[in-house]
Amino acid sequence: MATGNNPLQDRVAIVTGASRGIGREIALHLASLGAKLVLNYTSNKHLADLVASEINSSFPGDDAPRAFTVQADISDPEQVKSLFDMAEQFFNSQPYILVNSAGVSVAQKTPIANTSVEEFDRVLSVNTRGAFLCAKEAANRLKRGGGGRIILISSSAVASLRPGNATYVASKAAIDSMVKILAKELKGTGITANCVSPGPIATDMFFESRTEEMVQKAIDECPHGRLGQSEDVAPVVGFLATDASEWVNGQVIRVNGGYV
Repeated sequence: MATGNNPLQDRVAIVTGASRGIGREIALHLASLGAKLVLNYTSNKHLADLVASEINSSFPGDDAPRAFTVQADISDPEQVKSLFDMAEQFFNSQPYILVNSAGVSVAQKTPIANTSVEEFDRVLSVNTRGAFLCAKEAANRLKRGGGGRIILISSSAVASLRPGNATYVASKAAIDSMVKILAKELKGTGITANCVSPGPIATDMFFESRTEEMVQKAIDECPHGRLGQSEDVAPVVGFLATDASEWVNGQVIRVNGGYV
């Protein structure tokens, strides 16, 4: 049973994109609240295994592991179904929490007129289709367990609407709209659905697509005069995963230090 010190005690959480960055920190934070973790990754098994080892080593008295890793491409419906199947089989329990953190960025800022169809499809395949497939599967699975939390990671870029960023913004704006409708469709199930939308966060994905000048501009535009850290985002996700967040539903929560 969940307690004040462990509000997610033994609840099963699936975190996609959990091998690094925001997803990794979210997984560690949920584990600290008592959750059991299914750590999804696409390609970096080594980093995902390190996260699982860190979580499991924090519970030396437990006979069974509290975290394990699953490779899955979330843009593939069969692989998403398998991800949820494995979570249920490993922990002998329905998942209670889905955090969809997996995502890709654009290689460089490009105007719509110069954006290739291949780049557009690549970004929306993971960011939008992947979020849809995970939310769809979670909506059906969590109903069986009598409630739960669906949390999709979006982006504050949806609010800033900067030129050259249309593909990425479109992929995340779709999630923002989808989660508001999903929350209404889940009426009476005890499941809430929300988005957490970080601003610029100092992750590998952020730095990979930006020049030094772009990074400095983001720092200068933030009232706190710094980039966000993954640790700034994880507690907000943690709150939304707990019973205390029941009255927060169908919302897009921007976690950006006042950046936009």
